[in-house]
Amino acid sequence: MNQDQLLAGLAALATDAPAGLLDRIAARWVRVPGPIGELTVAFTDQGIAYLRHGDGFAAAFRRRFGRPLVAAERPPAGLLPALRSGRLSGLALDLRGVSDFQRDVLAAVQGIPRGEVRPYSWVAARIGRPTAVRAVGAALADNPVPLLAPCHRVTRSDGGLGGYVFGAAAKERLLEEEGVDLDRVRGLARERVFYLASDTTGVVCFPTCHNARRITARHRHGFRTIAQARAAGYRPCRTCQPAQSGSSALTGAAG
Repeated sequence: MNQDQLLAGLAALATDAPAGLLDRIAARWVRVPGPIGELTVAFTDQGIAYLRHGDGFAAAFRRRFGRPLVAAERPPAGLLPALRSGRLSGLALDLRGVSDFQRDVLAAVQGIPRGEVRPYSWVAARIGRPTAVRAVGAALADNPVPLLAPCHRVTRSDGGLGGYVFGAAAKERLLEEEGVDLDRVRGLARERVFYLASDTTGVVCFPTCHNARRITARHRHGFRTIAQARAAGYRPCRTCQPAQSGSSALTGAAG
């Protein structure tokens, strides 16, 4: 057999790569505008896997996921609207690299409405782990998809912002742009008021709940704890569910 016949025989053994093989091995990346400037986003055939702001994206992605990156021609459908609105609206997240605990935490923060905040203790109670407040902070600090799983909406129980993967200034900017009155929240916290109740509805809420924002001054009452509000005859809001939180502050947590 001469060389040409050998090469022809080897070529006959070759087959085309299965459809979608590249997407199963590599992730695609793209740069897009975001609420705090340009973002770099990696996505797979399963959804958005990683989102970061600033330099060092490729190295950080490879350390974390051990997958190659391929430049994408365009962002996945739904990504830009999700970044603008803060709602996924069907955009999928690829969270295969996180623990079950962290997945539960990220799912809980996705339920916090735009323009509102919840304490770390609320998230812990929401996932059925009320004593795991610091673990919640650690899970949010390691959030692979901030903004899409909006950990900036989780703050300390004492009225402080807490940490954030993109820094405290970015967290404050995001919340203010969403309509959170941080000066009011801080002012209430200085007065040791962490819940607001209405004597017309008999309901007690977190201060940023859209129901609390409608309470007029003459009908508004502040409480340090839900227990105090219950003792005064108020029931927890069904919307913001303040009963799923503790009264103790979480210091040093990051989101």
